[in-house]
Amino acid sequence: MNSAVSTLPSASARRIVEVAERLFAMHGIDGVSLRQIAAAAGTANNSAVNYHFGSKEGLIAAIFQYRLPQLTSERKMLAARSDPDDLRSRFEAYYLPVLNIAEATDNYYVSFVEQLQRRWASTGASATLPDLPTEGQHSIEDFRNDLERLLPHLDAPLRRIRIATAMSTSLYAAADRERAVAGDVERPPFELFVVETGCILRIKHVELAAKLACIEMLE
Repeated sequence: MNSAVSTLPSASARRIVEVAERLFAMHGIDGVSLRQIAAAAGTANNSAVNYHFGSKEGLIAAIFQYRLPQLTSERKMLAARSDPDDLRSRFEAYYLPVLNIAEATDNYYVSFVEQLQRRWASTGASATLPDLPTEGQHSIEDFRNDLERLLPHLDAPLRRIRIATAMSTSLYAAADRERAVAGDVERPPFELFVVETGCILRIKHVELAAKLACIEMLE
């Protein structure tokens, strides 16, 4: 994820973003104050977060700006190699980069997004994450539109429910995996974890069978 480093003005700002991501992931978006983030980042100035980002919402946006470039780049690369008319291939292209991030040990991004989505969902909103930059909004919208197109046999209301459920379930599974990796908890091999997310992935040139329940949900 280092390609995003240049989007931050200084090493201090980068440190604040990384600490905020971790604390938001662990305690929730509303469970951490800007003062706590500044202290955990080791800044002597309690107003450092406000100086760099203006507010908590500005800090949330900075986390996305820090992480999204590499994520969207990988999605575009996989999408270019995938069959646009194959549901499983399209699902894989969107979620494999997320699963790879969850497997890394240097970030808490997926758990942060999970916390933000839970906060957003608790308000009863029905749109994409409001704090997501345009790049991320377009990525989600393109993926959702592709699934809508590839599931024409379902009535529109049911189709939207199943798409939303599949997206949320995959995010929560990835966040659980990320927490297990961070805590060094015993866990299944990555290949089996991928199967449990309902994706069909090629790992070491072996195609894995997707979890039956998730396939039924998507089809």
